[in-house]
Amino acid sequence: MRILHVIPTLSARYGGPAKACGEMSMALADRGHRLEIFTTNYDGFGGYIEPSVAPLSDRRSDITVHTFPVDVPPDLCRISRPLARALNETLPAVDVLHVHSLYFFTTLAAGFFAHRHKVPLILRPHGTLDPYIYMRHRGRKFLVESLYQNRMFKRAAAVHYTSEDERVLAAPYVFDRPGFVVPLGLNLADYRPLPPRGSFRARYPETRDKAVLLYLGRINFKKGLDVLAKAFGKVAACRDDVHLVIAGPDNDGLKPQVEAWLEAEGVLAKTTFTGMLMGEAKLAALHDADLFVLPSFSENFGIAVIEAMASGLPVLISDRVNIHHEIDRAGAGKVEPVDPACFAKRILSMLNDKNSLREQGARGIETVKRLFNWPHIGQRLEHVYEVLASGGPLDSNSQRNEHDLSD
Repeated sequence: MRILHVIPTLSARYGGPAKACGEMSMALADRGHRLEIFTTNYDGFGGYIEPSVAPLSDRRSDITVHTFPVDVPPDLCRISRPLARALNETLPAVDVLHVHSLYFFTTLAAGFFAHRHKVPLILRPHGTLDPYIYMRHRGRKFLVESLYQNRMFKRAAAVHYTSEDERVLAAPYVFDRPGFVVPLGLNLADYRPLPPRGSFRARYPETRDKAVLLYLGRINFKKGLDVLAKAFGKVAACRDDVHLVIAGPDNDGLKPQVEAWLEAEGVLAKTTFTGMLMGEAKLAALHDADLFVLPSFSENFGIAVIEAMASGLPVLISDRVNIHHEIDRAGAGKVEPVDPACFAKRILSMLNDKNSLREQGARGIETVKRLFNWPHIGQRLEHVYEVLASGGPLDSNSQRNEHDLSD
């Protein structure tokens, strides 16, 4: 099959979607399909990029990344007339179109030309239909929905959810379109071997001989960093040997606010901001940390969570991270409400039981192998694509979630 993915940006600073799109394409190309990715060169703050997955085109003849310029202001809308023209020219020869993210020009153009050329359209909401996110900027979003997005949903062949919770939360907003649950994944080989233990702590001496709590992700309003600051304040009041590492890009200029929260709790001096970590630096942080923490208010999947698990790092996440059921069932970590007192109490109990931490880390690795590995996920996606390309409806096996299939 010839499969086309469309995504607004592949800049790594925007978190998991770019990583997932590239690796999803590789998993399908590994099964013999021809993959293309259409994206823009948007990178925020007036900057432009060549996407981080562009080298795929250099080393694999079955994957091509096309980067089109954003050519109509404001940049935030990602309007690219060259991308629209390319979609119109390319789609007649495409079997399936998979569109990542809503509320962008790339989504409008892809949906419009998919309808014109009668190509099956799959929409992946990326958590934007979680009520917590859906209600933000409601007036602006309502305008987009009224102008084109609602029509797109009504014409879509299917909606791709990455967790069962995401499907349930999105149900009121998708006009009863058929959906399927296929999670995201990792290539475990990318997390083997890990850097020598201690390399991260050597780079950041303030973490030596400390119990390191690692937050890995964007500094973003939905991530619960205010909750984390309060929880860490309570933990530090009980233990002097703890240190918090916040590793991620500050796309929205929220770092001063996070620093103010930490200062109010008296723990700013016990916190290190590393900025965005990639490659060996990220793996070193995952290997040296004692506990991964994510008290998000909304998280449709959480690639950073399974990165921690793949590295053998136990995780503590909120019950708003939509893969929390899988984590809890596997015993790969703990789940708590988005509440500072609950998070603080759980952090202390986890740090005090090193044997249990080791066991949870080992279960995390096994869980990634079982549920979140790209070869198996690629097979699931291939089945969905074949059904939709043939014009058939999704069957019950297509719509079941990954945990059910693994039982």
